[in-house]
Amino acid sequence: MAELSSITEDENQKTSLEQSCSAEFTGVVHGELLFLPAINIFFSIAAFLGNSLILVALHKESSLRPPSKLLYRNLAITDLCVGIIVEPLNVVSWISMLNEKWNICYYASLTTFISGLLLCVVSLFTLTALSVDRLLALVLGIRYRQVVTLRRTYLIVVAMWILSIVLALLTLIYYWNPQSHVSSRLLGTVIIVCLFTSFFSYTKIFITLRHNQHQVHSHISQGQPSQAVALTTTRYRKAVYSALWVQVALVACYLPFFITAIVLASQRGRKVSSSVWLASQFAATLVYLNSSFNPLLYSWKIREVRQAVKETLRQLFRLSS
Repeated sequence: MAELSSITEDENQKTSLEQSCSAEFTGVVHGELLFLPAINIFFSIAAFLGNSLILVALHKESSLRPPSKLLYRNLAITDLCVGIIVEPLNVVSWISMLNEKWNICYYASLTTFISGLLLCVVSLFTLTALSVDRLLALVLGIRYRQVVTLRRTYLIVVAMWILSIVLALLTLIYYWNPQSHVSSRLLGTVIIVCLFTSFFSYTKIFITLRHNQHQVHSHISQGQPSQAVALTTTRYRKAVYSALWVQVALVACYLPFFITAIVLASQRGRKVSSSVWLASQFAATLVYLNSSFNPLLYSWKIREVRQAVKETLRQLFRLSS
């Protein structure tokens, strides 16, 4: 009886990752394990082609400010890495699970988790930087070009990647040593700070834009020329909405994953049900969908990128014909 109790305790101490890479779930969710790799292969190809096209278009596009272009390029690179690294690794883990190759499944799943977390945090940092960039453009006015330089933006991007790598490594340490809660708390704090910063930036932007709109209407009623001010405000508003759409898409796609991650973390040391595990896999697929969806958002919401994408596609069709 004592031996049986010890075995049961060891089983309960397994992580959700160790439980998923076992025969525990394969029989219950066999049909889903055939569907998920197929749809992720499609998302992987779409993310690779879409973000490659966006990177080419951003390279050709010259009207966007270089700091803003660099941030969009960094976001496209993270989405591209999801398509060529994270999603293929995830497909490998699912296929190895179907074929009962548990060692391959375990290490592929662990690598998927760490690399996915790294790229997720970089994307969150980048979108936060974009929101602050749009706020500074509004608040600083003509001083914006002097304060927000390409060199400083490069330094910020490098700092984003270094901090994201540190957070991913700390999370890996937490995985091996669950008694250490420093990494999970730090990661949670970073996510909350980023979301609050973006929320504050966009709220401040829209309040200021509304105030400026009232000023424009006041100038018109007084017969003062305000065409240039109205045109600049319209262009700026479009740039803000472009960044905001990308931010909303990320939150919408990532929120289910964070919820399932919290549920899984709360069940650490206990047996994870197949329904919770399956929900986490579909939530992860939704995260990958974001990397395939972003290129469509860029092309739809950023006029300069849309024109560059059309021109790039025309050139590709000419070469193919």
